[in-house]
Amino acid sequence: MLLAVLVLQLGSLISPAYACGCGAMVVDRNAEISVARESSVIDWDGRTEQIVMRFTVDSNAPEAAWIMPVPNRATVELADGALFDELVRIAAPQHRTRHYFWPRGGDWPFDDTDGAGAPAPGAAAPGVGVVGRERLGDFDVARLTATDPDALGDWLAENGFELPEGLGQDLEPYVDAGWEYVAVKLAPSSEGTTLDGTLDPLRLSFASEKLVYPMRLSRRATTPQSLGLFVLAGHRMEPRDNIGGSEPEVTYAGKVEPRGAVGRLTGGEERFLTALDQHFPEPGRIDGDHELVATAQDTPFRRVIWDDDLLTVAGVPVWLLTVGGGAAVVAVAVVSLLRVRVRRRGTPVPGVAS
Repeated sequence: MLLAVLVLQLGSLISPAYACGCGAMVVDRNAEISVARESSVIDWDGRTEQIVMRFTVDSNAPEAAWIMPVPNRATVELADGALFDELVRIAAPQHRTRHYFWPRGGDWPFDDTDGAGAPAPGAAAPGVGVVGRERLGDFDVARLTATDPDALGDWLAENGFELPEGLGQDLEPYVDAGWEYVAVKLAPSSEGTTLDGTLDPLRLSFASEKLVYPMRLSRRATTPQSLGLFVLAGHRMEPRDNIGGSEPEVTYAGKVEPRGAVGRLTGGEERFLTALDQHFPEPGRIDGDHELVATAQDTPFRRVIWDDDLLTVAGVPVWLLTVGGGAAVVAVAVVSLLRVRVRRRGTPVPGVAS
């Protein structure tokens, strides 16, 4: 079920789309799919890299296939969905309140009493070796080696994976570098099952001397793509370059304790968490894979969301007290001035006691 989202990378359906960035998804040409949410987590201890992915989709596709290149032999297993909830909570922005003096729209006397205008509230062909195949829940997972991108495409086609034209060309750099592949196919246990809702997350583990996040296959998308990553490593991390997208934005940076699902993923080791967002307005400009490197300093960072609130005292707007108090002072001054004039002239002033 995880597989459906990556069709967006191949440019088939939704705008804007979310890019897993780490593989290619294929569904039936007549199927429709949309992505409500995509989450990816990378953990790296300097020797072994783990990538965990989970997607929430809305689709009528009965099956799908997903291809992911990896630099070394990978193991695949179901992941802990609680991991994402923990990381979202850790990286959540901090809310702070700042007060303003003068009333704004929505404050008395500018409020709209009737509510109108209020704001609306994831047997081998030549050149291909099958190094492992297993069933994980609703996933049929094949681990492959390939020395020829066309042979890889042929093998996948023979096994029910219909690849878009030209994908072999994008796979060629991985073949030249000696990478392997994980090919995953949804194999529902009951008839009539479609890809819908939050899909079970998968975890891939492989040896890697560098922290890499494959993105090259996303270049075939025809709609703008967005990439969101939780990166767990020994230090604060950053992409080496933009690979054709916007400047990556750090939304959180800080140390995390090895507890709960995070601790189970890291094997009890402490990590520095870096949360990154990046946009690809023109996916065709993606020219490589992300390589993430340590920053010069492990500077912590947390987004701050300011909640504006009208300044009040005991529930009364300060501006009203100030204006009202000022008006009273002016009134007293006027009355005093009139009294002085009356006394000097000896002439009564209507409404003013002598």
